[in-house]
Amino acid sequence: MSADPDPATTAEAPWPVRTVALKVSKWIDRLGAVWVEGQLTQVSARPGTGTAFLTLRDPAADVSLSLTAPAQIVRGAAPPLAEGQRVVVHGKFSFYFGRGTLSLRVDEVRAVGVGELLARIERLRALLAAEGLFDPARKRRLPRLPGCVGLVTGRASAAEHDVVTVATGRWPAVRFRVLNTATQGVQAVPQILDALETLDRDPDVDVIVLARGGGSVEDLLPFSDEALCRGVASCRTPVVTAIGHEPDTPLVDHVADLRAATPTDAAKSIVPDLAEETAHLEHLRTRARRALHAWVEREEAALARLRSRPVLADPLRAVATREDEVAGLVVRGRRVIDGGLRERDADVRHLRASLTALGPAATLARGYAIVQAGGEVSAPVLRSAEDTSPGDVLRVRLADGAVRARVEPAE
Repeated sequence: MSADPDPATTAEAPWPVRTVALKVSKWIDRLGAVWVEGQLTQVSARPGTGTAFLTLRDPAADVSLSLTAPAQIVRGAAPPLAEGQRVVVHGKFSFYFGRGTLSLRVDEVRAVGVGELLARIERLRALLAAEGLFDPARKRRLPRLPGCVGLVTGRASAAEHDVVTVATGRWPAVRFRVLNTATQGVQAVPQILDALETLDRDPDVDVIVLARGGGSVEDLLPFSDEALCRGVASCRTPVVTAIGHEPDTPLVDHVADLRAATPTDAAKSIVPDLAEETAHLEHLRTRARRALHAWVEREEAALARLRSRPVLADPLRAVATREDEVAGLVVRGRRVIDGGLRERDADVRHLRASLTALGPAATLARGYAIVQAGGEVSAPVLRSAEDTSPGDVLRVRLADGAVRARVEPAE
């Protein structure tokens, strides 16, 4: 498209409303006819009128279009058009010059068949799986005993009754915060997303259950909606889904942290059974009691074995044994010492006898004498007669005493 050749507007030269409306109408006319897919949220074909008014919504975004169509197209549609139905329409955009509104003038409406819906769900399944939203590693473990359970379900539904009744029957102390929403139709996805966001922000809610009874493929379409799947994946609180029955597996089941086959199974998965827990606790108590008794018996047996040992049975026996050994050693020591003393005494006597026999006193006793040159005790011993002169005084030591003598000249 080429740029508009008209000059730009200014504050001094503005365009009138009719000029703007005309230009917008021209631009819209250039778009031509288009095929559009969406979900019908409003179908109005009043009797006696030639034009029907419809609203087409994008299931994955909060965007809507106003449609106008010949009334016979709406009345003659097979199957009949209804709110919540997926359709593909063909038409051309029209800009109503007088009101300044935009609508799509439809000349053909086709209902999206179940086979095509399932094919689109499979394509979305592949996309979400490639992004890792189905990865088991991202799924969180449910709390062992939640204090408060958030429940998103239809008002006065059998699913709500099953979840609340079974859960409170299993664990009477469990509390519920129930938010009722539409579970099919055009309002289901936005209401469920609002409820999930509300419960996810509540710090008291430990786990969220998204429950619905069974239904047709068309009834369960909101639970394969891309926006709902991404909303469940973004929840910080663990989410349990119980959508339909065992064969029903919408995409939200793959994104949730746990998929339950039925609302009853969901109730069983979020809370333990009080009777089973009580029996299990009693079993653990019995095992603990037996283990404690066995441990006490083992310790008592070990103590008995320790007490039976001689050192503990008669502690003084070792002392008495050592006392006898010490007494024997003392006796042996005394004997050794006495023998040594006797041997040393004999040696001393022998040495004394030897000294006595070899000493000067013994020699003197046999008649010998020691002659000292001089009368003093300290005088030198006279060893030769030549060392004396007539008249010298000598000191003669005998065995029993000493006498003095004088040297006389030899005759």
